[in-house]
Amino acid sequence: MRVVLLWFSVLLFSLSASAGDLKVKVVDPQGASVAGAQVRLSDLSSRTPVDIQTTSAEGIAVFRLKVDVRPSGDLLLTVDVLAAGFAAEAVPVPAKAIMSGSVITVNLRLAPASETVVVSATRSPVEAGAAGADVDTLNGAQLTTMQPIAADDAVRFLPGAVINTAGQRGGLSSLFVRGGESNYNKVIVDGVTINEPGGTFDFGTLSLAQADRMEFVRGAQSTLYGTDAMTSVLQVWTRTGSTPLPELRFGADAGNLSTQSGHASLAGARGEYDYNVFGDQFNTEGSGINDAYSDSLEGANVGASLNEKTLLRVRFRHSNSHTDLPGEWDFNGYDPLVPVNGFGAPYAPLPPNPQAWSQLNDLLGSVELAINAPSGWQHRVTGFNYLYRYFDLDNGDAQRVNTENCATSGPAIPCAIDYPSNEVDHINRGGFEYQGDHAERVWAHTTFGYRIENENGFVGDLDYGAQNHGQRLNQDAYAQQELTLGRLGVIAGGRFVHDSAFGNTGVPRVALTLLALRGNEKFSGTRLRFSYSTGFKEPRLEETFNGLPGPDPYNIPNPGLRPERVRAFEAGFQQLFWNGKYEFSGTYFNNLFHDQINYVTMNLPPNFPGEYVNVNQAFAQGAEAVLRAKLLPRLLLNTAYTYTSSEYLDNPAPYDPVYDPGQPLLRRPKHSATELLSYLGNRWGANWSGSFVGSRADSDFDDFNINHASGYVRADLGGWYQVHSRITMYVNVQNALDRRYNEVVGYPSLPLNFRTGLRFRVGGE
Repeated sequence: MRVVLLWFSVLLFSLSASAGDLKVKVVDPQGASVAGAQVRLSDLSSRTPVDIQTTSAEGIAVFRLKVDVRPSGDLLLTVDVLAAGFAAEAVPVPAKAIMSGSVITVNLRLAPASETVVVSATRSPVEAGAAGADVDTLNGAQLTTMQPIAADDAVRFLPGAVINTAGQRGGLSSLFVRGGESNYNKVIVDGVTINEPGGTFDFGTLSLAQADRMEFVRGAQSTLYGTDAMTSVLQVWTRTGSTPLPELRFGADAGNLSTQSGHASLAGARGEYDYNVFGDQFNTEGSGINDAYSDSLEGANVGASLNEKTLLRVRFRHSNSHTDLPGEWDFNGYDPLVPVNGFGAPYAPLPPNPQAWSQLNDLLGSVELAINAPSGWQHRVTGFNYLYRYFDLDNGDAQRVNTENCATSGPAIPCAIDYPSNEVDHINRGGFEYQGDHAERVWAHTTFGYRIENENGFVGDLDYGAQNHGQRLNQDAYAQQELTLGRLGVIAGGRFVHDSAFGNTGVPRVALTLLALRGNEKFSGTRLRFSYSTGFKEPRLEETFNGLPGPDPYNIPNPGLRPERVRAFEAGFQQLFWNGKYEFSGTYFNNLFHDQINYVTMNLPPNFPGEYVNVNQAFAQGAEAVLRAKLLPRLLLNTAYTYTSSEYLDNPAPYDPVYDPGQPLLRRPKHSATELLSYLGNRWGANWSGSFVGSRADSDFDDFNINHASGYVRADLGGWYQVHSRITMYVNVQNALDRRYNEVVGYPSLPLNFRTGLRFRVGGE
């Protein structure tokens, strides 16, 4: 009898501490599954993560564990869900959920910006208010409502961003952040860097079709992202399939300026697999001579769960765009050849270039293996490759001239401003990266990794000597520690880089956040923030390497070039109101750019070649004021003002007066502002976007003596309405005020343009 009682006691104990399945399903406000959310099961008594899982394409995370049950049946466990683009959620775990194997459903909420979970600031999910950096996001619903053709149509409405597009669709579109150069921004799509080596990137050719979300981080971020992340990081992620029944989506639209586009995708998730295969085509004639642009995009995002803790994901995107290039021709309606008070006479004399064009053909691919290991460990190994093919052809146009006299004798002959060119760039970037994450406690998180990348490219103009060929191998090791010590948050890290061309470099970063006041219902918390960091940007290939098969007669290579660098610090605050529904924040930034690369001409006839050297230095400081509000459960407001004061400190060989020491930095306005108002409903959605950019230093670079670009205001509208559960009509209006302006001197922007169309959905849930 005693043996039986002992066996029965052991059985009861084993039942109360036996292995059980805890299933967590994560859904968005519309009830759709959320894939890729981080779900952490924590022991509240020791503040230690028991296990960390990532939701599958069907939004499910499964924990297999043994748990101790109190006599009352309560557990000392909680589930924390961090899903990018939503508010963080914490749910206590009832005993019966494990003992019965039932499913805990976590409903995510759209949240004010301070509570929205982001990834880019720390390379792991964290609430934006604790990220130690200024981060703004656009989720999938907002992007669907905005209907941007390319990234520049969306980024321009985010705080602190200034977009300058040379002309219309497909014209070179540059991003300036906090006084930095246009190649000081790191751009990442599905985990793959798509900058040219040295940071050059055209935001007007990055299609956002099938984009699930976008994150924009301001400030130097080279500690986590390496080269190019001098003033910002922009990341874009592609949608994953999530419905058990395959879902086919397709649609088309048309508008003025002979604009048409069409798109289709097939997505779903069943068992261990998920997939999204898609295509998009866009065409427009533009508003003037030689203004046409077209872009085709194909891609796929496929995942396979090898087991409950291991996910294999394969992604690829191929884009092929063609842009007609009318060149510099319209100076806001003024004639630069006839100066009147420094502005010119009221008519535009230059004809557009009728035959120049460019083509960009690129392909990115990645294979990612993500492993959720026991005791709060996560591992991610990614192999990646990016192919970049660019062509730019101009046969020259003798009708396009400036005011200089190019005649050596006799009557004056104006100089032509269009010369023949034949640029061909072939670049390949490939490598792999390992990232490890360890959650030691609920208040401590470590991120570390190693990256190796081979950059290999042929770049240059075939009409001006041979192409430059360059190849270099980059190896990076990085680590970052996040700590939450009561009200104090600490983020500290560093990166060590070995480059086969310029040697070794290191970049540290430290960020502190302090919850100064917890607040009440009206004044719901005051947080202070400070950060110090450094960043670097590697030279472009043509700046370091010589031409092949022989020397470039116009460029002397400089293998001793050092990377460009920035010293950056920020100080700011965040004030929440009415339980976090309203957030007002301010940031002061101070950036010193040094070792900047300049092209210096040598006095060596007959070609008078030049050499790239580290001689330039510049400074920028200013402030950002941002108001973010959740006006209604589905109505979001994000508006900001940015003040930037900048100047060139040192430039020994300026080739234009706008670059003289003491002058403000080119195309960085002193005053700019943005606004984005979004309503994201079940049956309809709408947005109103606005961008104000003040007067800024600029140049025609063709001796027309134009030294600034006028300020402008741009407003966009977007909206959609669900006429049937499977049919949606939508409209997009850009430059709704029909303003005439130049973002870049001499290149007129698009007038009012619109598109309207229908989207259809077959299958799915």
